[in-house]
Amino acid sequence: MQTNFSLAQLADPQTARSEQVLRACVHCGFCTATCPTYVLLGDELDSPRGRIYLIKGMLENDRPATQEVAKHIDRCLSCLSCMTTCPSGVHYMHLIDHARDHVEATYDRPLMDRLTRALLARVLPSRTLFRLAIGGAMVAKPFAGLFASIPGLAPVAAMLRLAPARPATRSADEGVRRFAAQGTRRARVALLDGCAQPVLRPEIDAAAIRLLTRLGVEIVRPVGGGCCGSLTHHMGKEELALANARANVDAWMREIEGEGLDAILVTTSGCGTTIKDYGHMLRTDPAYAERAAKVSALAKDVSEFLAAQELPAPVIAPGIRVAYHSACSLQHGQRVRTAPKALLASAGFTVLEPAEGHLCCGSAGTYNILQPEIAGRLRARKVANIERTDPQVIAAGNIGCMTQIGGGTRVPVVHTVELLDWATGGPMPAELAGLRAAA
Repeated sequence: MQTNFSLAQLADPQTARSEQVLRACVHCGFCTATCPTYVLLGDELDSPRGRIYLIKGMLENDRPATQEVAKHIDRCLSCLSCMTTCPSGVHYMHLIDHARDHVEATYDRPLMDRLTRALLARVLPSRTLFRLAIGGAMVAKPFAGLFASIPGLAPVAAMLRLAPARPATRSADEGVRRFAAQGTRRARVALLDGCAQPVLRPEIDAAAIRLLTRLGVEIVRPVGGGCCGSLTHHMGKEELALANARANVDAWMREIEGEGLDAILVTTSGCGTTIKDYGHMLRTDPAYAERAAKVSALAKDVSEFLAAQELPAPVIAPGIRVAYHSACSLQHGQRVRTAPKALLASAGFTVLEPAEGHLCCGSAGTYNILQPEIAGRLRARKVANIERTDPQVIAAGNIGCMTQIGGGTRVPVVHTVELLDWATGGPMPAELAGLRAAA
């Protein structure tokens, strides 16, 4: 694609990077076939190619985002399916991230939209505030329909409907900073502390810790770590996201420069995609560029790390039918596609692959709150495809997907690492109690 940026514009590192991405695009349109919003809506401007044209016009002409441009940028899930499909290697992720930042800086959003986004950016990265919010949402959940009928309050209704049925719990290990390896230590890793997942499903990290320590892996959760910044990053609130990134880099570098780390493990794939991009996000910060690159190089999804380990033989009866949902952030963002399925199969599960596995479930961070209508249609499509495989359980590697899919099906949804932990000697996930009753 031909571009017409001035030298002054290209002096800005973000614009220079976006210009590189734009020039790689050859207008072929392959991306439209795998873009969830184009598949649903059929609007060229809701495809990657269409958004690229909108972004190019906005950035080249130094124009503030208009309502129309903001609408189509906001509708992008950042699922990155287009990056998997693109034959030209267009790095759409960096382009859409820059566009979101520009929209946030130049577009005057309607009041309720601004308030909703500010609330999400403040509450979700804080475990304390998120736990309080869940308590309030459980009380207000019966009124979701009322909020949905009031103009501008559909996101509030979506938040209430997504609230869990049970109170937010706290893991007994939440404040523990080191977990010793069982037997001979084979590796030393850091585990992302995170924000939303430890509130919604602390059992996930508990399962990962049990499994990894049984394999001889020492785990540390350094003081100072926390939210990865992904949620705010994808809302265009870049300074908040970079503050989170710097805090995590500081925390992990203390361990790297101390006793050393073999890997930085992440059990939420949406976070993993962002952490693996810290080197890019902080490339212009002289105090952090090199250290962020080191952190990104060490970051791995927990399934990537486990695939390189020798798991013990399974201790549960084989043949449980597991529909594997490949989170977009894992299959497209990190290109981790076969490891989770191979691990589940090696643990004795019968792995089922639903149709249209490349299409997003509609979670996408805060997307299912800010774009509830599209997210709802995507969830219905995803759940229908999953249920056609007749699974006993659904496995995924991202808490957002688990929450989204779980809200549309009665089939239990658990994290891949919970199944692997159970299969190799850990406790059965509570969500699978029905399997025991059926047996």
